[in-house]
Amino acid sequence: MDAIDAIMTTRAIRRFSDRPVSDADIETCLRAAQQAPSGGNVQPQQYVVVTDPEQKAALGALYQRAYHRYEQALPGEAAFDDEAKAAAWRRTRDASRHLADHLGDVPAIVLFLQPIVPWGAEDEQGSMDIGRLDASVYPAVQNFCVAARALGLGTALTTVIRIHAAEVFEVLGVPLRADGSPRFEIAALVPVGHPAGSFGVAPRKPATAVTHWNHWGTKRP
Repeated sequence: MDAIDAIMTTRAIRRFSDRPVSDADIETCLRAAQQAPSGGNVQPQQYVVVTDPEQKAALGALYQRAYHRYEQALPGEAAFDDEAKAAAWRRTRDASRHLADHLGDVPAIVLFLQPIVPWGAEDEQGSMDIGRLDASVYPAVQNFCVAARALGLGTALTTVIRIHAAEVFEVLGVPLRADGSPRFEIAALVPVGHPAGSFGVAPRKPATAVTHWNHWGTKRP
């Protein structure tokens, strides 16, 4: 499909049908992920694709625990100043809860791992802020999601599983350092499947509202 159409309609999908996803389609999405830009071409990410039912069930249980703990810390409906915003919040919360309760049933789960390594540079003037290493990982996540959309597959970029990262690494056999500390962190967990609903353009602020031309505060209608 057209690249712009794919980007514009790649929204978070949290409800999936039981229709299977082929390994070939996942591999296509991974190849697209690998073509993402990477600082210094370091390509730091590792992927773990989970399709085994027992492994998915184990991840699903951990994700459910993580989400339900997180949900308790979310603001209530009273935090919103009008009903439209409160209704949008309820829809997102309900969809997120559904995913938390059914992640183990999703056809495939892809984890994007990022190594925990020193990142940056120093010279005689001191350290240099050259940006974060995850700036070379999240473009791969987005490429994966857009490629999935082009194939008719739904995805959602989630991170709440980080609450139980150590247990996830144990389930997946992700190696630790010799001293027992983690070698990786979870950049994203992405469920992959055929949407139970439909794709569409997600509600977002208009680009004009957040764009400044040449100088802060100079906007165009």
